[in-house]
Amino acid sequence: MKTITHWLDGRTWAGKADRKGRVFNPATGEQTAEVDFATPEVVDQAVAAATKASAAWRDTSLGARTRIFFAFRDLLDRHKKDIAALITEEHGKVLSDALGSVTRGLEVVEFACGVPQLLKGEFSENVSTDVDSYSIRQPLGVSAGITPFNFPAMVPMWMFPISIACGNTFILKPSEKDPSAALFFAQLLKDAGLPDGVFNVVHGDKVAVDAILTHPGIHSVSFVGSTPVARHIYETGTRAGKRVQALGGAKNHMVVLPDADLDLAADSAVNAAYGSAGERCMAISVLVSVGDVAERLLPKIRERIARLNVAPGADPKADMGPLVTREHRDRVASYVDKGVAEGADLVVDGRSTTVAGHEKGFFLGPCLFDKVTPEMAIYKDEIFGPVLGVVRAGTYDEALDLVNRNPYANGVAIFTNDGGAARRFQNEVQVGMVGINVPIPVPMAYYSFGGWKSSLFGDSHVHGREGIHFYTRGKVVTSRWPAPHHRGVNLGFPQTK
Repeated sequence: MKTITHWLDGRTWAGKADRKGRVFNPATGEQTAEVDFATPEVVDQAVAAATKASAAWRDTSLGARTRIFFAFRDLLDRHKKDIAALITEEHGKVLSDALGSVTRGLEVVEFACGVPQLLKGEFSENVSTDVDSYSIRQPLGVSAGITPFNFPAMVPMWMFPISIACGNTFILKPSEKDPSAALFFAQLLKDAGLPDGVFNVVHGDKVAVDAILTHPGIHSVSFVGSTPVARHIYETGTRAGKRVQALGGAKNHMVVLPDADLDLAADSAVNAAYGSAGERCMAISVLVSVGDVAERLLPKIRERIARLNVAPGADPKADMGPLVTREHRDRVASYVDKGVAEGADLVVDGRSTTVAGHEKGFFLGPCLFDKVTPEMAIYKDEIFGPVLGVVRAGTYDEALDLVNRNPYANGVAIFTNDGGAARRFQNEVQVGMVGINVPIPVPMAYYSFGGWKSSLFGDSHVHGREGIHFYTRGKVVTSRWPAPHHRGVNLGFPQTK
């Protein structure tokens, strides 16, 4: 049985773990590896390594940092298919989706390569006579990232490239369900020339997470995951005096107006609801049909679902792979049971889906509900699986109110050919990321990713310029170089002249 262990101070950990987790191939249901779980003492070792490396790394020139990240970018590009294969093996998503997620993370690395421009401050000459004032941004010290199972490559790359490029050292705690991509990054960073201790990886569960949140040597924590855990991360981390950005859950709506291109809307709904088996924080899980849209749109969606090929992620013909674990598959299926019990119309039932030769795999086929109401559990809860619910709204205002009343506010989409309606929607909707005829509006690396309300704890989104600000703190310097003669003692408050 393969053992996956920690990466500390530029090398794999040589200790013995008291507790281990199990890593599965979701397509076969078979265990493929054990992963060591970190104790607080192992987290201490990671912090010690990161702290030791911090002073020299923060003083490393911007040019040298940039060269390392360019080398890392090239290595990532060369090995992106290898990383995608690891993701498919441990997470289950299809290879094309895994490769796409690595590419989106690579874009953040490319953004981090521009750190000399991004860290530029401001300068004002003669704010008072012979006095200049300027601002600079400096690293925090040791940063940590706690990342989810659904994007084991992309989400960590939202965090550590920017943190490290800004002069911090970093400790990554990836999901214990699919931990191998993190170690692949560690080796590539070392090969790119990153000094030992600047990037460290610890594996584990809540024990490791709480050790990170309360450790006095860690200065910031970034998190992506469910809302209950995000709230715990934020409250515990800030109570310990840390800067925290905690991105929580989602219930993303897709509003379809009567004038929309329904073929585009049907394609988009199927892609966004069932891609990666619905295990995306930006997946569309609620389709809000306005007016008579449902009667015209549902047949198109059903037709497309019928053509989907549910198969192991490594199969080149697969459209949708298994869910990440058996427990998660059963949890998602239980929500389908609840939807039926609550009176929603189950139009497509994927609960009996089996894949020949992979009967022990964690497969669940696409599920589609119609006539869902806001009181139902399948509407209220983040299911995180291939379940799409259709809610019928009579008017635009009713649809908007439905979206705005939802406690989650990560992403939303509107499909329409009416520019005025789209412009009004983007202004009035209370959600962090908005797509207009785009179902999954994940921003490019130079914009920031994040939601509102219960989808975000803290005031900082991830990557982009907000990422630069999160991983640095501002300092303003006011300076005067004395002339040969001084102006004497004056106890009054300094005034501009």
